[in-house]
Amino acid sequence: MKRLDGKTALITGAARGIGLAFAETYLREGAQVALADIDIDRARREAARLGAQAFAVEMDVTSQDSIEAAVEATLAQFGQIDILINNAAIFTAAPIEEITRAEFARCFGINVAGTLFTLQAVARHMIARGSGGKIINMASQAGRRGEALVAVYCASKAAIISLTQSAGLGLIKHRINVNAISPGVVDGEHWDGVDAFFAKYEGKPPGQKKREVGEGVPFGRMGAAEDLTGMAVFLASPEADYIVAQTYNVDGGQWMS
Repeated sequence: MKRLDGKTALITGAARGIGLAFAETYLREGAQVALADIDIDRARREAARLGAQAFAVEMDVTSQDSIEAAVEATLAQFGQIDILINNAAIFTAAPIEEITRAEFARCFGINVAGTLFTLQAVARHMIARGSGGKIINMASQAGRRGEALVAVYCASKAAIISLTQSAGLGLIKHRINVNAISPGVVDGEHWDGVDAFFAKYEGKPPGQKKREVGEGVPFGRMGAAEDLTGMAVFLASPEADYIVAQTYNVDGGQWMS
C-alpha cells in the first residue's frame, strides 16, 4: 500500500518547481492531485503529462473568488480534499530605503494572505466533511532571520511560521494538522530572478550569488525540489498525526533550531 492511497491533495503553485515536484511525488504515493496555478496553460500541460489522477485548476491566490472557485472545482473533480500544500509564493529584494508599498503589498498579498485564505477555504471544507486533514505551508530559512536586502520576503516567511503555529492550534480540534516546511536555498528556474536581484544590488556578475550560496550550504550544495518531497509526504501521512503547528527545516544544515 502506498502512503497516500485514497487521498486527494490540492497544491498551489504546482505548475513548476517545488510545487510540481510535490505533485509528482504525491501521485507516485497514490494520491489524486489538483495542480493549482495562475499559469493554467502550463498546469494543464503538466497535468496531461502526469495522467488521469492529476487535474489542473486555475487559482490566483490574491483573489478570494479565484481561491473559492478552485476549491469548488477540485471538489467537483475529486469529491474531497484531504491535503493542502500552500506553495504559491514570490521573492522580492531591495534595500530598506527603496522598498515600496506596492511591492510590500504584492509580496504579502501572495505569500501571506494567499496562504491564509487558501488555508481557510480548504479548512472549512475539511471541518464540514468531518474527516480531518493535513495542511502544509511553505516557509523558508528566510523566515528564521533577517537579511539586509530581503526585508519584505523575510518578513513574509516569518509570518508563515507564525501563521502555521496559530492555525495549527486553532484547527487541531477538528483533527486538521497544520505544519510547515522551511527550505533553504533551492535550485530551479526561480533562481534566475533571485540571482538578478543580487546582481543588481550587490554588483555581482550573473551566477555569482547562486554559486556563493550553494558553497555556503553545510551539505555542500544547493537544495533540489526533490530534497523536500520526503518531508511533504511524511507530513501528509498518518505518521504525522501527532505533529501540530511545527515548522521543519529541510535546508542542508543552514539553520538549526
